[in-house]
Amino acid sequence: MLAPLLAIGLGASSAFAAGAAGAEGHKGGSFEDGGDTLVSGMMLMLGNDEKVYILDKSEGNAAQVNGHAAWGSVYDIATRTATTLEVITNPFCSSGMHMPNGSYITFGGNSAVGPGANPGDVGNGLFDTTYQDYAGQQAVRILNPLTCTGDDAATSDDCQWFDNSTVARLQAMRWYSTAEPMGDGTVAVIGGFSNGGYINRNYPENPDPVWQGGASQPTYEFWPSRGQPVLMQFLVDAGGLNSYPHTFLMASGKALLQANVSTMLWDPVSGDEIPLPPMPDNIVRVYPASGAVAMLPLTPANNYSQTVLFCGGSDMPDDAWGNYSWPFINTWDYPASAKCHQLEPEPQDGSAPAYVDDDPMPEGRTMGQFILLPNGQMLVVNGGLNGTAGYSTQTLLTTSYSDMPFGMSLAAGPVGTPAIYTPGAPAGQRWSNAGFDTSDIPRLYHSSALLLPDASVLIAGSNPNVDVNTSTFFPTTYKAEIWYPPYFSAPTRPVPSGVPKTISYGGDSFDITIPASSYSGSANDAADNTTVMLMRPGFTTHAMNMGQRALQLNNTYTVNQDGSYILHVAQAPPNANLFQPGPALFFVNVNGIPSNGTMLIVGNGQVGTQPTADVAQLPPSVRLDSAKGTGSGSSNSNSSSSGNNTANSASSSHTGAIVGGIVAAIALVGILGAVFGICISRRKRAASQLTPGAAYPMGAASGVGGVGGAVPSRGGIRNSDSSAFVPLQQDNSSSAWDPNASNVNLHSPYRDDIRGGNSGEFDPYYQNAPRMSTNAARY
Repeated sequence: MLAPLLAIGLGASSAFAAGAAGAEGHKGGSFEDGGDTLVSGMMLMLGNDEKVYILDKSEGNAAQVNGHAAWGSVYDIATRTATTLEVITNPFCSSGMHMPNGSYITFGGNSAVGPGANPGDVGNGLFDTTYQDYAGQQAVRILNPLTCTGDDAATSDDCQWFDNSTVARLQAMRWYSTAEPMGDGTVAVIGGFSNGGYINRNYPENPDPVWQGGASQPTYEFWPSRGQPVLMQFLVDAGGLNSYPHTFLMASGKALLQANVSTMLWDPVSGDEIPLPPMPDNIVRVYPASGAVAMLPLTPANNYSQTVLFCGGSDMPDDAWGNYSWPFINTWDYPASAKCHQLEPEPQDGSAPAYVDDDPMPEGRTMGQFILLPNGQMLVVNGGLNGTAGYSTQTLLTTSYSDMPFGMSLAAGPVGTPAIYTPGAPAGQRWSNAGFDTSDIPRLYHSSALLLPDASVLIAGSNPNVDVNTSTFFPTTYKAEIWYPPYFSAPTRPVPSGVPKTISYGGDSFDITIPASSYSGSANDAADNTTVMLMRPGFTTHAMNMGQRALQLNNTYTVNQDGSYILHVAQAPPNANLFQPGPALFFVNVNGIPSNGTMLIVGNGQVGTQPTADVAQLPPSVRLDSAKGTGSGSSNSNSSSSGNNTANSASSSHTGAIVGGIVAAIALVGILGAVFGICISRRKRAASQLTPGAAYPMGAASGVGGVGGAVPSRGGIRNSDSSAFVPLQQDNSSSAWDPNASNVNLHSPYRDDIRGGNSGEFDPYYQNAPRMSTNAARY
């Protein structure tokens, strides 16, 4: 029988107290200097085993690219250095998601801005001649990073952002939207502002609660496009606290949505909205309360139950949230919540969904962020003790910027000590932070965190300022850190071989070898306490990791005389809604110690109904009492390692060629036309205008609101993508790829054998956003 993740997590934490250095010299529970990201790390995504891609808002960063301030970079994990990348449009507060073949897309953003976040000086925010950014509210930025290694990641044309609104754009203007992947690999893009400010409402007078005078976007659409945006009443009813709604696809194909204190199940096919109980204790967890929210790991032991954990945020009364202009209280004096609640939206026992109180965090946090760890635990990092996300030059009570105690920040009391939550531990024992180092770098608004392939965590960003400000109380931050969980104190880590490059939904099992050098003590005990995890770090921004999931694959084992053992591993459950198709990291844990993760693709790499097959019957486990491990250290340990991921990338019969791009078989769409009023500014550019020979065949909208249009070609920006539509080639021998394989209903639950606009938020320099509040002072 497989050991539950509870035993792994508790055994790991107890065996290795934070503070000791492990085999690779990293001290468990410690921070290390992560180098300089060049642009503030507002958004992060793991492109491959070597590289993290970083996006910032358009602002006056000292780092340059093509003669203007940069707002994109690529970060090399091994050297902890970054190189700037060209980005055309302003990605400020956008959303993002992977695609089935490993590409990443970011959706929407803000208008073009110049110094001080003033609206771009051409076309009322369409373009700015100083920062050279274009409006990004409808932008669709595409990156194909899987094969972008070494210097190519910064220099190859194939490794640049495709950012051209003439050929790829959203149907609606979206800022602070959420992206959620579907089981067929498409992406739902939900909600946001069109224009906006602190929160998404006019208050106390609100003659237009649906559209907020044109500033709100309470709709959803899909990528690739399925047509015009559709109104979502849930977002309207959630009022102003509906930005960056929390979303999680369920096994049934419905999605959990949470905003303000409201909760629902949404059917992406029919559009039906099914109300669920409200959040207890009037706690808001969406932006700008920004609680830590994540789905618990999906395991055979919990029958892949989809339970979401909500922690922190704020229970400020409704009127205190104010309106587009600013909050109506001094938020930095208001304590963040420490409370946590669990919700299983589709209970497997048939009971009605209900929020359940969970252990509170060690302290209250706003802007805390959950990172799922490969040993089954959940890390929370970043955030503040008081206040909210966002920035402003005033509140209703503090009307002068000179009296703001923390500059533009609406939060205070940075929480520098991480904490770890262990799912399934006894009540009262689920949180721990003993022995963890405390960072001295404030990580407040626009901070981010991301799981790395070595099972450490990259932490970056923090910029509660309208533009770059390195001298204020909470400055613009470029310094990154790496945090090492307690398992880095272990002296040995697993080094599996035979790790595949693709995983199917059901089908034939595969074998992985764990050498005797990967553990010490009894081989039987080690094999009993071995788990195989798929980890998706997600797209991180605003204390969220969109698309983040952890799923344990079922396994049995055979112990060999030499102390090695063979893991017989099942493919992913035959329901793509549990772990949507796309890139993931593959980890093997032995006694709670993760291996290095290997990047692979789950699914067939294409948009569409994923092939499925019956679950393979795993052979029974074979034990051998005399077999022992030869690794150093305790047999009850929890260690991971930093460094390259090459040790975990041994050859396998499951090798597939990963080809960059988005998807095949999406209808060809023509160029949409030029941006109105941009011609003059375009002539001032050194680079020539892009004239793509074939439009990016992903679906585009006609011009809306004067945003989009033709974009010039600049050095370091991809201007064509002839390889973008080559589907992933499958060498995995799983029967799931057989066109005659069974096609399990994606809407049925899977049960397994337990054997195994033109404003910032709030942009104080922009005067024209619709603000109807009679109580708010004006600039």
